[in-house]
Amino acid sequence: MIEEQPQPRTIMDWLKESVTVKLLFIGVLIIVLLIPSSLINDLINERAGRQNEMIKDVSDKWSGEQLVMGPVLVIPYKKHVQKIDTANKVTTRDVIENLYVLPNNLNIKASLNTQILHRGIFDVAVYNSLVKVSGNFSKADLGSLSLTADQLLLDKAHLVFSISDLKGLKNNPVVKAGGQTLTAEPVFGNTLLMGDGLQAAINLSGIKDGEFTFDYNLDMKGSQELSFLHLGKTTDVQASGTWTSPSFDGRSLPDERKVDANGFRASWKMLYYNRPFPQQWVDDNRLLSNAKKLTDASFGIKLRLPIDQYQKTTRTSKYAILIILLTFISLFLTEVIRKQSVHIFNFVLIAAAMIIYYLLLLSFSEQIGYNWAYLVASVSTIILTATFIASILKNKMAAILFAFILAVLYTFIFVIIQLEDLALMVGSIALFIIVGILMFFLRKINWDRH
Repeated sequence: MIEEQPQPRTIMDWLKESVTVKLLFIGVLIIVLLIPSSLINDLINERAGRQNEMIKDVSDKWSGEQLVMGPVLVIPYKKHVQKIDTANKVTTRDVIENLYVLPNNLNIKASLNTQILHRGIFDVAVYNSLVKVSGNFSKADLGSLSLTADQLLLDKAHLVFSISDLKGLKNNPVVKAGGQTLTAEPVFGNTLLMGDGLQAAINLSGIKDGEFTFDYNLDMKGSQELSFLHLGKTTDVQASGTWTSPSFDGRSLPDERKVDANGFRASWKMLYYNRPFPQQWVDDNRLLSNAKKLTDASFGIKLRLPIDQYQKTTRTSKYAILIILLTFISLFLTEVIRKQSVHIFNFVLIAAAMIIYYLLLLSFSEQIGYNWAYLVASVSTIILTATFIASILKNKMAAILFAFILAVLYTFIFVIIQLEDLALMVGSIALFIIVGILMFFLRKINWDRH
């Protein structure tokens, strides 16, 4: 009886059975998956940009971020200017320039009543606020500026103050200063306080030594942020509101703060030593409108939304390749250990499910919030993948094991996203443990036979 000789292996047989070839193909597939992962990140950024557009649109209609500026005392004065003409004749003429004085003490009390406006699926934090401004001006040191009292036009002095968006004012402020009741008038294109502002004329000729107190209220509305400008020799600010997740921004943090379920309270007390403006100066009406100095002298409260789903979704998507890689490694090890081949096309389908996971996460997070969206997307993807693996391997235990591995991975990513500050350390430790587990399972595999 003639024994049947085994057929020689063809190149196609070797390609189908070679573990090395499959590993190379999986590696190429993972690299190719960087393209859809990048497109998903672009989509997330596009939706986040759309959110910013909606916030800007609502803010423009309601009122924008507000910066409370002023008051500044402006006193015109006469200055003799000599000029030599072409015939070497000296002529003298009087010009009017301004003396600018900042408050000696500036006290601000602001109370914010906040709410959330909805534009489609997007939220915008807005507020109504009553800002009480009071303080006093001291006598100007004329000698240091080479001025005399006779030069001052005290009856033509005025107080200048403003907020960033005058549309937010609900009524015209009434200023009480130096025993006088002053009516504020709008000033357009005022370069002293960056654009449009308010000014109130005050007659200082009857005020002894030029020292007086002032107070006025700003009944206004704004959105997202309320800031204050440090203009006084001593600036004292007390702010409170109903917002439960404020962020204190600017060059200076509050000296005291309290945030609880009822809202927040914060207070600042600042001296002029770290203020980028002099107490008094002449002629330069652009000193307070310098962008860098304004940034250095402003501080306040930002109404931070508790959840920014786009930021969290972006951070989650950065782990897409890691999850796909670990899933592929787990499936590959199942092949090697059980000696049961899985067609490479099945790897492609599983990768597609992993990528679509992030589309589910993004779309659901816009509707029900990030945490619930993460649960829905994760459970859906785990069930789909486990069911598919059970059907191709004909093994329920392998599918249950894969479901467990994916559940651990998605739980791990969720914990990292929540930790924020400890994310790098926890992630590094977890990756170290994963490498150790892989070493344990791979130690007995004879790769030479594969």
